[in-house]
Amino acid sequence: MRLLSIDPGEKRIGVAISDPLAITAQGLETITFTDQEQAVERIAALCEEYGVEKLIVGNPLKLDGGRGKAAELAAELAIRLELRTGLPVIMVDERFTSGSVEKILIADGTRRKKRRAVRDKLAAALILETYLARVKRDCWDE
Repeated sequence: MRLLSIDPGEKRIGVAISDPLAITAQGLETITFTDQEQAVERIAALCEEYGVEKLIVGNPLKLDGGRGKAAELAAELAIRLELRTGLPVIMVDERFTSGSVEKILIADGTRRKKRRAVRDKLAAALILETYLARVKRDCWDE
């Protein structure tokens, strides 16, 4: 079962995909867009190309767990994707993913220009890894 993960943003969306067994996550691409509908169509095309069965969308909640503008945009994107693709969409808390990815890239010595190019798709991969770990943990708890 392939999963596609999305790190939503106002101008860019990071995309990651799982392997066919949904064990690992790999950054796939960063979608730059001017209209959210463009992004929805690109994501739908990726779902078809890779045989995706479920979408995981990062939910950028505030530190206190509340919803701000970014979380509202992510929820709107999730609804549009569910309507366009017919696939189930799961929202996953992603409060610290972009910051974590940035720290990793800086520690690795990645230059600023290169970090900008890969940050969003790596954040999407981290969101997907978080979801996969939660699913595995829930299976062991049963």
